Formats: sequence, structure tokens, C-alpha cells
Amino acid sequence: MTAEHSGLALADPLRDCPLCPRLVEFRHESQEKYPHFYNGPVPSWGPDAADGGAKSVKLLVVGLAPGMKGANATGRPFTGDWAGDLLYATLDKFDFTEGTFAAHPGDGLKLKGCAITNAVRCVPPQNKPVGAEINTCRQFLTQTLDELPNLKVMVTLGKIAHDSLSRTLGERVAAHPFGHNRETAMGGYAVVSSYHCSRYNTNTGRLTPQMFEDVFARARALADG
Repeated sequence: MTAEHSGLALADPLRDCPLCPRLVEFRHESQEKYPHFYNGPVPSWGPDAADGGAKSVKLLVVGLAPGMKGANATGRPFTGDWAGDLLYATLDKFDFTEGTFAAHPGDGLKLKGCAITNAVRCVPPQNKPVGAEINTCRQFLTQTLDELPNLKVMVTLGKIAHDSLSRTLGERVAAHPFGHNRETAMGGYAVVSSYHCSRYNTNTGRLTPQMFEDVFARARALADG
């Protein structure tokens, strides 16, 4: 999958984006180890032009970064790992998807009124981007927001995504603290934060499916309202 297949005509990083040396090196290592993987900055994903494209998006989900054997492998956000299994099942429950999710870009799944992106577009070592990488990649989050004219609500998955969004919108991080199912207003948008839907968080009980659904129930209400 490439950016032109993402369903949104957004300004995404180049496939061989050179901006973060550590991430470039790690990407090259992944290309050698897993040559069949996507192995590039993962573009945002949303409705196709036939379904309204960027103008139809009312909800944006902001994750942390691609997983090594998830989006880094498939080229589609949250596709190929446990986090995506929970995310897409929850989006489906609240009518943000159409079709059946089968964990690969060719499964025919479509997003409805919803788009998905990451605060950092390249897979980081140990799933932990450093501050300079988060800051550098923020320009693409800014461009994504600029191209979603009817966006109303965002769901941030984890503290890094939440804080990066705060800075993207010119807000003080301290004024909008992260917390599960905590709602705040930033930059004219409603923002609902959630624990990340990672396998670790669900296995340890920090995040249950019901807790996750509570976040998206609120997001659905805000998008409709």
C-alpha cells in the first residue's frame, strides 16, 4: 500500500523520508530483515473520495506510531497487530467503518466519517520515539488537520499522542492533561483521550474493551452533535 491508496489526499511524508536519522536507520534495518514489509512512513487513512473523502471526516483517531509487525508491515494504520483488532472492532460498533476488517489492506474495509493517523509516522525502536522525532513529525499532523475541514472530535491514544496534539494546536500541555476518557477542548476541537489499545494495556487490564468503547461512544456523540 502507498500513500495514494490511503483514501485521503493528505500531505504525508515521502516514502523515503530522511528527517529522523535514527528512524531512517531502523527502517533500513527492517527493510533488510523483512523485505516484504511496507517499511516506510505510514500515511493517514480515511474515507475514499467516493465516500466523501477528507470533507466527510468528523472524527480523527491519533495513535502513537506504527507497530513493527502491524502498520510497518502492512502500510495501513493499526493493521496487522492486536491494537488494530480492538480499534477496528470498536470503530465498527459505533458505525465508523463499513465492511469486514481482516487485518490486511486488501480486506475491503472502509472508514466512514473517520480518519486514522499517528503522531509519529515511522516505526520507532521498541515502540518508543524520542522527543526530537515526535517534534519533527508534528508537521505532518498539522497538515492533516489543515486538510480536514469538517473535523469535530479527536481521540488520542496514549499520552505521547495526546501531548503532541496539544502542541500541534498551540495549547499548553499542562492545561490539557492526559487521562483515560478525559474530554477537553483544544483549538476548536473536542478531544477525548484514551489509554492506548496495545496488547500490553489490555493484557494487564489497564484497558478493557468496555473502557475503550466508552471513549468511542462519547466520540460518536460529539461527532453527531
